[in-house]
Amino acid sequence: MPIPKKKMIEMYTTMMKIRMFETKVSELFAANKIPGVVHLYIGEEAVATGVCATLRDTDYITSTHRGHGHLLAKGGDVKLMLAEVFGKKTGYCKGKGGSMHIADIDLGILGANGIVGGGPPLAAGAALAAQYKGTDGVAVCFFGDGASNQGTTHEAMNLAACWKLPVVFVNENNMYGLSSCALNTMCVADVADRAAAFGIPGVVVDGNDVIAVYEAAVEAVKRARKGQGPTLLECKTYRHRGHTEGDPGTAYRSKEEIEEWKKKDPIPRFEKRLLQGKVLTKQTMESILTTIANELAAGEQFAEESPYPETSDLTTDVYVD
Repeated sequence: MPIPKKKMIEMYTTMMKIRMFETKVSELFAANKIPGVVHLYIGEEAVATGVCATLRDTDYITSTHRGHGHLLAKGGDVKLMLAEVFGKKTGYCKGKGGSMHIADIDLGILGANGIVGGGPPLAAGAALAAQYKGTDGVAVCFFGDGASNQGTTHEAMNLAACWKLPVVFVNENNMYGLSSCALNTMCVADVADRAAAFGIPGVVVDGNDVIAVYEAAVEAVKRARKGQGPTLLECKTYRHRGHTEGDPGTAYRSKEEIEEWKKKDPIPRFEKRLLQGKVLTKQTMESILTTIANELAAGEQFAEESPYPETSDLTTDVYVD
């Protein structure tokens, strides 16, 4: 079935919002306005966009340390996200989470997670809750190639498979866990091959093609809603930046490799398709970019002007023994 034009435009808008948000965060980090570290999603926008475009507001996602894209694709507020990245009291987590721990339960965002492999058990739990309540809700777990080797990931997949939980495990294979190439840490060509051990479908898709991701996610989500259990969806993609800002990424990746992958940038690929299919015009695209730029400018001003948490806020909204 053809994808409706409205959905295509929404996905383009989401991809551009992620790219422009991350570019702005990079600039702000370089200007020493952001504390801590940031892991950017530039180059991987098609994965979060394609998957989250299949979800409802009431569905759940779990995210990773590289989570800005997931949060925006699920409907995260730019203003509140920037305030949180700044460590300000007006942010999603009142400035206590920062870049790696943003959450919005109302949107089904169960939180980005600084622990590698921390998300799969949470996603399995959310899926179990949906199953127990008798809804047709779905949980999506985003995780990287590094987390694919964690015991928590395999335990969550095994449990989800045994209980036929409505969860979709989305592996964002960008080839590098920090500086370790996935080819040196796995003895299988594809992470999706591991699905066979749990008796669930394993699907490999071009993670730089938002349409391919969307179509694969539609089937996985449909299967989950029908009570047929989980799917492992592996999206082959690539981060353009280093592991974190400040890491050029060239000590363990060749410049040639980086340039080859940049030729597969998901945004120009999608723009070409939209223009050729007459879904959008260049003028309409420019209008979308202007709207996003204005939203980011307002969000940056809000974050800059917001106060930091007070010392007295240190033990509020946290578990204390």
